Amino acid sequence: MGGLLIVLIVVVILVLVGLGLFIGPYNSLVRLRNTLQEAWRQVDVELNRRYDLIPNLVETVKGYATHEHNTLSDIISLRNQARQLDAGAMPTQERSAIESQLSGAVGNLIVTAEAYPQLKADAGFRQLADQLAQTEDRIANSRRYYNAVVGNYNTKVESFPSNVSANMFHFEKAAYFQLDDPAMRATPQVNFGEIGYGSGVQQPGSGRPPQIQPGQLNNPVGPPQVGDQQSPQPEPRRQDGGQN
Repeated sequence: MGGLLIVLIVVVILVLVGLGLFIGPYNSLVRLRNTLQEAWRQVDVELNRRYDLIPNLVETVKGYATHEHNTLSDIISLRNQARQLDAGAMPTQERSAIESQLSGAVGNLIVTAEAYPQLKADAGFRQLADQLAQTEDRIANSRRYYNAVVGNYNTKVESFPSNVSANMFHFEKAAYFQLDDPAMRATPQVNFGEIGYGSGVQQPGSGRPPQIQPGQLNNPVGPPQVGDQQSPQPEPRRQDGGQN
């Protein structure tokens, strides 16, 4: 009787351990997945806000910058492509690429508007540009949070023992939402020869000696002041042999 009780206890412990290996990780994966979906919804809201602002911006620019017809057509085309891929679903590499191109195109359009003084002075354009800038900031903040949640979720999916539950219940790795900005990846060009060098000081590699002002060698502090001791000057020699 005692041996049977021990066996039952061992079996119960093994069952509890087995359940712990599945129930805990499974619940954790569910929580992370829900957090992930909520984080993406915040990004999606801001992306849709940008979709709504772009047509108004294009119409405003069209009234002043007729020469930018091709640029405006490209922006509308990218906006429509991005909207077709938007169905509330999680992001894909294709959508990330389209959204990245759209961000660059809108930014370039606003920069191009600097060449049109009347457009810059238009109150409607300024308001739309400000709203788009604020929207881009919110997209960036929401995207950073979403990508952080993706990292935690993917780590859970791949780690033991949660990966056992992930494989059993088909928890797939999530995709990051990356918006590539070539300007951010560009290496800044720094001319060290122009940093920390003033006038009168030789720059490395310039091949020119430093410029020295008169009196600078013997008196680098400044011109002599009243009361300073002056070196006596020798009298000029007479040409008549020194006879008066």
